[in-house]
Amino acid sequence: MQQGGDLHQAAALLASAGDAFALEVNRIVVSLSPVVDTVLEQLLRAWSFLAVPLLTGAVTLCMAMSVMVLAEKVFLGTVSAAANLFRSRRRRRPGKGRSARRGVDPAVLLDEEAGGGGGSAAFPMVLVQIPMYNEREVYQLSIGAACRLTWPADRLIVQVLDDSTDAAIKELVRAECEKWASCGVDVRYEARNDRAGHKAGNLTEGMRHDYARQCEFVAIFDADFQPAPEFLADTVPLLLRDPSLALVQTRWEFVNADECLLTRMQEMSMDYHFKVEQQAGSSLCSFFGYNGSAGVWRRQAIEESGGWDDRTTAEDMDLALRAALLGWEFVYVGAVKVKSELPSSLKAYRSQQHRWSCGPALLFKKMFWEILAAKEVSIWKKFYIVYDFFIARRIVSTFFTFFFFTVLLPAKLLFPQVEIPAWEMIYIPMVTTLLNSVGIPQRSLHLVVPWITFENAMALHRFKAILIGLFEAGRANEWIVTHKSGNVGRKVKSITPGDYLKQRFHGLELLMGALLLVSGCYDFLYGHGYFYLFALPQSIMYFMIGFELLGVSVCS
Repeated sequence: MQQGGDLHQAAALLASAGDAFALEVNRIVVSLSPVVDTVLEQLLRAWSFLAVPLLTGAVTLCMAMSVMVLAEKVFLGTVSAAANLFRSRRRRRPGKGRSARRGVDPAVLLDEEAGGGGGSAAFPMVLVQIPMYNEREVYQLSIGAACRLTWPADRLIVQVLDDSTDAAIKELVRAECEKWASCGVDVRYEARNDRAGHKAGNLTEGMRHDYARQCEFVAIFDADFQPAPEFLADTVPLLLRDPSLALVQTRWEFVNADECLLTRMQEMSMDYHFKVEQQAGSSLCSFFGYNGSAGVWRRQAIEESGGWDDRTTAEDMDLALRAALLGWEFVYVGAVKVKSELPSSLKAYRSQQHRWSCGPALLFKKMFWEILAAKEVSIWKKFYIVYDFFIARRIVSTFFTFFFFTVLLPAKLLFPQVEIPAWEMIYIPMVTTLLNSVGIPQRSLHLVVPWITFENAMALHRFKAILIGLFEAGRANEWIVTHKSGNVGRKVKSITPGDYLKQRFHGLELLMGALLLVSGCYDFLYGHGYFYLFALPQSIMYFMIGFELLGVSVCS
């Protein structure tokens, strides 16, 4: 009995101690409550005091950037239109241009350009390089297309640079090379022991062979490219005519553009790049970024420029920029098209876009002062390279597209006193979109709205890559080979919403999607504008990218 009484007494003491502790906590909270309220109130007042000037400054900055972007689009569009008009007038002249010589054997035309020696010795030696890495799906297509090029057999060398890590694939590629070699084609199979330098290192190793140094011109095709037989006949004469010409770049066309919505939207963006950006750069100052494939280089220009460099993931642009600073010129030939493949999965496309955005940013950082100090380049060309090619087209355009539409407009809803002019919010984006749509195929005009939302959403991913490149962060030199599917007729299925559990989530895209969704709903319920008409479709696209609901996956 005594023991039971002690237990009751201990329990009572604990209860009283607990009540005392709870009372003490409540007393402290009550005593601090006015202080906390005051601090929070002061913080909110400070934020409301600073937010409006900050947002006003951001609006001013975006106004300046939007004018820069619009001016760049108008300028490039005008130049490319004038170049196309001039070229079309030349074609109409009787007996002039390629149209007057159709039906003639390309070898005969090359013989004329080479001096009419009547034999293969009059033709320059051409090296065709095909770098590849575990390309099981496309190696036959690229090697076969290169071996079918119309050119004297004793003046053409096809070099297959195989960096594959899969032994079975290496044997397949080697066997394919041996098959074409037995048909009389000079095919050289080259494999390295490591992948140092990735594509740049692979191409550099290929140029070290004695037979490669005997070639005057070098044509480069990625593993998914299929040049037409007359490709060399259409490009090499341009290099023969002009000794100052270092590069002839041709246009890409895509065998799988109709595979899914993702590839259709990529085609729309790439068509603008080739029809406007590349054409304008070629016409203005004989400079543009080498696309890394479907181009023919003068070997002398490669060697004088220092060869391939793997310091960035934009080794193609790096070489082109160094060659341009030495005074070499480039020409873009849009009439010559080479079949290639677009990434059909969102994962592959994101990796490609990271490389294409991060590499140029890092290259710009490394070569900025070198560009300004170049003695062989005019001030006009330096201005074009620094301002138009790098700053306006890549950095400012990407930042404005992401920040203005995804961050600034939703933030403005909370502070209606911040005003954005109608020309900034409506007219400039509308005109810019129309200018971007110049290169869009007519069959894709109905996809303009999803394409706009897709490009706006991808601006977040690209801008993140640009920051990584400018600050040389951890992924600055990340190189992931874009996966290729090969046969377009292969059975594919769309990624359904249920498959997202197997995919990786993209947190930033999901966060931006949620922000736009909330902002759009708020504007619809309480706003006085029509921001929700943009915010809600844009939020859907962010969610589709965040959950990887775009693209296709190959059936097993």
